Amino acid sequence: METTPKITGQFESFDGTPIYYEVRGEGEPLVLVYGIACLINHWHHQIEHFAKNYQVIAFDLRGHHRSNPVINRSELTMDSLVEDITSLMKHLKIKKAHFAGHSFGAPIILHLYEKHPELLKSMTFINGFARNPIKGMFGLDAIEPFFYFVKSKYEHQPELWNTLWKMAIDNPMAIYLSALAGGFNLRVTQFKDIEVYTRGVARMNLEIFLGLFEQLMKYDGESVLEKIEVPALILSGEKDLVTPLRFQHHFKEKIKNSQFVLVPYGSHCTQLDFPDYVNLKIENFLKDVK
Repeated sequence: METTPKITGQFESFDGTPIYYEVRGEGEPLVLVYGIACLINHWHHQIEHFAKNYQVIAFDLRGHHRSNPVINRSELTMDSLVEDITSLMKHLKIKKAHFAGHSFGAPIILHLYEKHPELLKSMTFINGFARNPIKGMFGLDAIEPFFYFVKSKYEHQPELWNTLWKMAIDNPMAIYLSALAGGFNLRVTQFKDIEVYTRGVARMNLEIFLGLFEQLMKYDGESVLEKIEVPALILSGEKDLVTPLRFQHHFKEKIKNSQFVLVPYGSHCTQLDFPDYVNLKIENFLKDVK
C-alpha cells in the first residue's frame, strides 16, 4: 500500500504540556480531532486518503499517548484542549483549516469555533454531540452515577483503580463488549484497529480520563450550533448506540445549510467501519467549500 511521507513533531503548549503531532501531504490544511481515549490510528484511512491532496494534521490530545505528561492537571478542560489546537496552528504557521471531529472531537471543534471562528474553513462531525451524551445512554440513567462512583473511589485508591482499569480494558472481552455497545462493527472493522484502540485506552492514566470525561459531560455547545456560518458536514452511523442518530439529526436541525449523511450499518467509529464511503462523502463536501 502506498504510504505518504510523515513529518512528526512536538511542541510545548501554553502550560508546558508537550503536544505530539503528525503532518502528511500538501495543500489546504485538514485537522483531525479524535475522541476521548482514542488515538491517531482511528484516522489512518482518512490520513492516507486525504494526504494525497491536503495537508493532513493529526495530533494527540493532552494526556493521550505521546502528549504527556500533562504539566498542570487542573488544565484538563475544554478551554485547554482548544488552546492546544490554537497553539498547534501557530506552531505550524496555519491561519485557517478544515476540521473533522469524531465523537468528543466534535464538541472540541465546536468550542474552538466559539472561541476562534476565524480559524475554521469548514467542520465535519462524525458521530458527534453538542451536550452530555451519557444521560440516557443505552436507555439507562445509570452511566453518570456510575462515573461519579468510580471517580470517588479512584480519589481514595488511585493505584488500585488504575490497575483495575488496565485489567478491564486490556483483554479480549473488552473488544467484544465495545462492539456490542455500538462502538465498532466487528463484521467490517479490521480487528487489529480495535485491538490497537483497547491497548491504547488501557495505557491511558485513569485520572486524565476521568478529568476529561467529566468535561465531556459538563460541556454544552447548544448555543454554538446556531451560530455556525462555515460549511458543515454531519456523518452518522446507523448502528451507533454511543451517540445515536438523534444527536446527528439535532446537529442538522440547528446548523444552517449543513449536509447530513447516514452511513448504513455504521457504528460509533464509522470512519473505521466504512472508510471508502466516509472518505468519498468528506471529499465531495470539501470540494464544494469555497
